Amino acid sequence: MAVNLFTHLSKTRQLMKETPINFEVVQRHIHQSKIRNIGKATIREIKRLINGIEEETGEKFVRMEMGVPGLAPNAIGVQAEIEALQRGVAAVYPDIEGIPVLKNEASRFAKLFLDIDVDPSSCVPTVGSMQGGFAAFLTFSKIYKDKDTTLFIDPGFPVHHQQHRVLGLPFESFDVYNYRGDKLLDKLESYFIKGNIHSLLYSNPNNPSWICFTEKELSIIGDLANKYNVIIIEDLAYFAMDFRKDYSKPGQPPFQPTVAKYTNNYVLLVSSSKIFSYAGQRIGIMIVSPKLFNTQSANLLWCYTTDIVGRALIYGTVYALSAGTSHSTQYALAAMLKAVNDGTFDFVEVVKEYGEKAKIMKHMFINNGFHIVYDKDEDEPIADGFYFTFAYPGFSGEELLEELIYYGISAIALNITGSEREEGIRACVSLVKREQFPALEERLRKFHEQHPL
Repeated sequence: MAVNLFTHLSKTRQLMKETPINFEVVQRHIHQSKIRNIGKATIREIKRLINGIEEETGEKFVRMEMGVPGLAPNAIGVQAEIEALQRGVAAVYPDIEGIPVLKNEASRFAKLFLDIDVDPSSCVPTVGSMQGGFAAFLTFSKIYKDKDTTLFIDPGFPVHHQQHRVLGLPFESFDVYNYRGDKLLDKLESYFIKGNIHSLLYSNPNNPSWICFTEKELSIIGDLANKYNVIIIEDLAYFAMDFRKDYSKPGQPPFQPTVAKYTNNYVLLVSSSKIFSYAGQRIGIMIVSPKLFNTQSANLLWCYTTDIVGRALIYGTVYALSAGTSHSTQYALAAMLKAVNDGTFDFVEVVKEYGEKAKIMKHMFINNGFHIVYDKDEDEPIADGFYFTFAYPGFSGEELLEELIYYGISAIALNITGSEREEGIRACVSLVKREQFPALEERLRKFHEQHPL
């Protein structure tokens, strides 16, 4: 009731002052959207709402709701895919486990950029990391009779929760904000000790907060995985995009931090969407640890024709989901990985643009009364990267999200990501053009002026 009252009063105030986007148009589109609470709307619902307002008003929003690439797709991948299509691969089903050249380059990539040894057979292409996660959840929930639950270290990608709801699988989660460093051990162990957790998922760097786990934290996660036989699913969608260190040199330290240095019970999800701006072609790689790939469990036999985890994952689950990953796109990813493995293409240098934009945008928000919500990795300020989180005194995240729409700024509330920071908003910098910076700064200034602290 409090939120509804606030929203009513907020909109009444707006009628008495000029906002960058026509108040009546925004109000009407919100009403017509049938979204019961804008602050709880999904990313796609927000996108649709803003599209409609932009179309009617002709005013361009500062779009920060969608976590999609803002750079051109990698030309090496595009050319390799064109050539593959011209060879006729579109007429041929790819092998379920992936084409050999991609599996080999994925194995090389793991060694050169993560400093881990994995066999090509354990590197499996998927229809984006989302399918990789879906396949992992589905399979791992069937390995052990008494382990039926996934644990999420949140905040995180909302769709992973949705995947569990669709599958009817139980999950638990906690917000890591108050459990960094040594505090993470007791918090994780309080879940693991119950004996029902088969897998733990987190992203690193993190979507939406952009926190990055330290080596201490990764070692805690790995040690507990070993102690309680829990599979760690590490989502590396933003691989090497913690720009505080240079992870761009193949075969040279520092390497992208990973839990794989501390446990042999892991799956790594590596995406082409952000690091190569290849999101539209929907391809990623599951890198499964050799130990996990070859683990045997009789419990799998009630659902699969094999008791070997790796074979069940590929020939049972991935086959049932999609009968493989786009043939031509596999050649694209293979070519891009080969270029970075050979040192002829520096993908990190290209995506540094995100960090540079984030640094500028964060200063704009801070200078106009906002503050960063997730601001530290233990004692170190977080990196500037693909996302950042912000809040404004006196507003919940839900209230702030709706209010900002009248100022031509769109984002998502942190509460849909599993965050307990109810005041927070997630901003994605990728689609914000530098030429929009003056408009963003002016809209934030006006917001601050009309909402004095």
